[in-house]
Amino acid sequence: MKVKRFPYFSLVQREPALDNVLRPKNLSDFIGQERIKDRLALIINAAKKREEAVDHILFVGPPGVGKTTLALIIAEEQNAPIKMVSAPSLQKSGDLIALLTSVEERGIIFIDEIHRLNPSLEEILYSALEDRSVSIVTGKGPGGKVLSIKLPPFTLVGATTRPALLSSPLRDRFGFIANLDFYTHEEMVKIIERSQKILGLNLPYESIIEIAKRSRGVPRIANRILKRIKDYIDLKEEKNINLEETKRVLELIGIDEKGLDELDRKILFALRDKFSGGPVGLKALAAVLNESPDTIESIYEPYLLRIGFIQRTSRGRIITPLGLAHIMGCKNDG
Repeated sequence: MKVKRFPYFSLVQREPALDNVLRPKNLSDFIGQERIKDRLALIINAAKKREEAVDHILFVGPPGVGKTTLALIIAEEQNAPIKMVSAPSLQKSGDLIALLTSVEERGIIFIDEIHRLNPSLEEILYSALEDRSVSIVTGKGPGGKVLSIKLPPFTLVGATTRPALLSSPLRDRFGFIANLDFYTHEEMVKIIERSQKILGLNLPYESIIEIAKRSRGVPRIANRILKRIKDYIDLKEEKNINLEETKRVLELIGIDEKGLDELDRKILFALRDKFSGGPVGLKALAAVLNESPDTIESIYEPYLLRIGFIQRTSRGRIITPLGLAHIMGCKNDG
């Protein structure tokens, strides 16, 4: 049976339904980030004993390493309601005030991409976090009044991939800042073993090792690879696949042996062919690739830097000999 080529894999895309199925529901099921888990357990249990809201928490780390999952786990462990928003969706002061005034006692507000919060809205958060109050101006001119609304004890959980863009006053108002890192190979193997069982797969151990090698230390990527493997198995109407077929699926979705996807390779080809190896500025590189600078800088660059395929210099990005050697035998997808 000839299997149609899958669309290329993109690290930017998310699959909420898949995330919800595979997310661990409590700290004991969460694999990796052990030091952060220990500190969270201490904070959560202490808050339970005092019958208080959990302290405000900021999760820092690359996309897909568990920031949202940990926020949901905190809510589950506290048996507390949680409201989840993305910072760009909060456009006006009224949006944020409505969110804050609707929170229940000991409830949790999760703001994703909190570094993108409008500076004027940060001012509202300061009093909400410190004094548990927000001010509303009613009326205009001399008859205008400022009403102060008290808020119940609540927890703000923020998540960011760009901590340097957070203002110091906002960052200082979090009681605990957790820096999540990429996962080790051994942790990725355990995560994949857990996820494949939930998806009803039974891959051989060598296939699990191969997926772990190509997942960049990011659980979200590993889970999406497993979903594509499940699609492949369902199309072929088989119960399982071996290592060679696993590699075939990875080839079909465009993930190479180093875990690079289509845009990773386009970045390397652009540096080599368009900019003679570099150096080149981020905006110029993004313009050539027709991608946003933020996507390249926060999602793709960290991994290419980590494996030594590119370098950042004072004049811009350059491709390294390792990066050149890797794409020597690759087809230019662009």
